[in-house]
Amino acid sequence: MARQRRGLPVNGVLLLDKPKGVSSNHALQRVRRLFQAQKAGHTGTLDPMATGLLPICLGEATKFSSHLLEADKVYRTRVELGVMTDTGDAEGSIIEQHEVPSLSVDDVEAVITRFRGEIDQVPPMYSALKHQGKKLYELAREGKHVERAARRVSVYDARLLAFDGTAFELEVSCSKGTYIRTLAEDMGQALGCGAHISQLRRLKTGPFLADAMWTLEALEALADQAALEAELMPVDVLVDHLPLLTVDDTAHARLAHGQPAQLATGTLAPDELARLYYAESFIGLGVVTGAQEVAPKRLLSTVAIS
Repeated sequence: MARQRRGLPVNGVLLLDKPKGVSSNHALQRVRRLFQAQKAGHTGTLDPMATGLLPICLGEATKFSSHLLEADKVYRTRVELGVMTDTGDAEGSIIEQHEVPSLSVDDVEAVITRFRGEIDQVPPMYSALKHQGKKLYELAREGKHVERAARRVSVYDARLLAFDGTAFELEVSCSKGTYIRTLAEDMGQALGCGAHISQLRRLKTGPFLADAMWTLEALEALADQAALEAELMPVDVLVDHLPLLTVDDTAHARLAHGQPAQLATGTLAPDELARLYYAESFIGLGVVTGAQEVAPKRLLSTVAIS
């Protein structure tokens, strides 16, 4: 007998404003309990020190959360000059201190310019990347150091917001896999004094913006389950960037049985991924297998056989 999952079949996406000092997983579990959801997941970890946009996927939305892992991001950070820590942020232990030279705004702008575009970045030891099956931050906590290969990332824009002589605020638009801590450290080295970040806030993930976020306190203040669920975005917002295909009754039945189906309309390239709709409702993702043919890739468990 299949084990029955505890909780309610709540499906949708919530944009959470993760508070400072809690892990992404802790924040996720608080949201899951608030919604009494059977299943929940997030779309990319934020460090405990960081705040801001953390998309939470509930129920069926967890099936499509991976599509946000590749998304571009926007962050705002405060870079403290003259002090380097073992984690690259204010929560780490100080490992080096240097006098901050007399710098102008133009000096800082000139260095920031060097880090725009495609750059090579060495991931930090305090990261969730794995080495021989173990996370780097676990090795770092054991006092171990592992050589890491540089990775190519894209900094689409890095904009100086403020500079007070010993620290500057920066807004960064970047590709997935970009470490803002490392970016700040590298800028600090280029300025001749080292650096670490004291604040980090994520403002954008893919199509999602910070102005649609909910705090945990605001969620807790909502009256009841219906009020909570009314604030969820639909599951298909996670795949809105994919082309759309509409299926008829016959195609819907075949897809529900795990079989490829002919399409009455719509022409896409072979192997192209598409979101599928039946009777104006999202039913999942399909992959184009040939001219006018699509096969099921990832369907909602609620898809019924006609």
